[in-house]
Amino acid sequence: MSTQHSRTAARFMIAPATVLLLGWMLIPLCMTLYYSFRRYRLLTPDRTGWVGFRNYENFLTNPAFMDALVNTLVLVLGVLIITVVLGVLLAVLLDQPMFGQGIVRILVIAPFFVMPTVSALVWKNMFMNPVNGLFAYAAKAVGLQPYDFLSQAPLASIIGIVSWQWLPFATLILLTAIQSLDSEQMEAAEMDGASPLSRFWFITLPHLSRAITVVILIQTIFLLSIFAEILVTTNGGPGTASTNLTYLVYAESLLNYDVGEGSAGGVVAIILANIVAIFLMRMIGKNLDA
Repeated sequence: MSTQHSRTAARFMIAPATVLLLGWMLIPLCMTLYYSFRRYRLLTPDRTGWVGFRNYENFLTNPAFMDALVNTLVLVLGVLIITVVLGVLLAVLLDQPMFGQGIVRILVIAPFFVMPTVSALVWKNMFMNPVNGLFAYAAKAVGLQPYDFLSQAPLASIIGIVSWQWLPFATLILLTAIQSLDSEQMEAAEMDGASPLSRFWFITLPHLSRAITVVILIQTIFLLSIFAEILVTTNGGPGTASTNLTYLVYAESLLNYDVGEGSAGGVVAIILANIVAIFLMRMIGKNLDA
């Protein structure tokens, strides 16, 4: 069989999956774009009509929009800082020979396989509950007043929950990168009298730079759409203290019954996410070419 026939057969075989994937993505996107230019409220579905960019104007001038945008950026940056810093430290620690190393690695990676809704419920009811939570019991044991995390520091609490979920992912990627480090280079530096901190700063950390950029890119794409943790724990409150763009779109569409404005918010969120993704891709491209 010729090369041309092989390529044609391969394209024919993957065509159904490609069409299904495109339909899975394009149909909802086209419907979102369509409704974003129309007046469509669930309470009055018969009163629809073309409104142009009014839905976008209403969403962008919504008093909660700037709060949601800032909260989204703070959430993403906070989780990235925690997961990257702790991920590097955990990866270095797990790379050291120890008893039960395989079991320890499995336990460290395990939180990543817990569903977001389940982990949010566990943190809300078992750890952060101001009456029956473990943190409340620990505070009472040392004579302190229990702290209501989800009411007093809602965004910080969500950052902690999401960081706990994504830390195993960062640790796994960074641990794999550390294990590809040339041991002879580390041994030569040790023989030259370099301290452990110097070896980490000048050899290990530069070697991890590419893995860190990959972790940042992948996590950022997913963190921009965090929703379940907010819905389960704080419902975006108090007020808009923990509302991000994804939750604001949900609130406008299903809580305020305004599908048109919610669709416009979804388009805005997609545009912002793509801007961030393109920016990070260019940064990674420059890093890989360096």
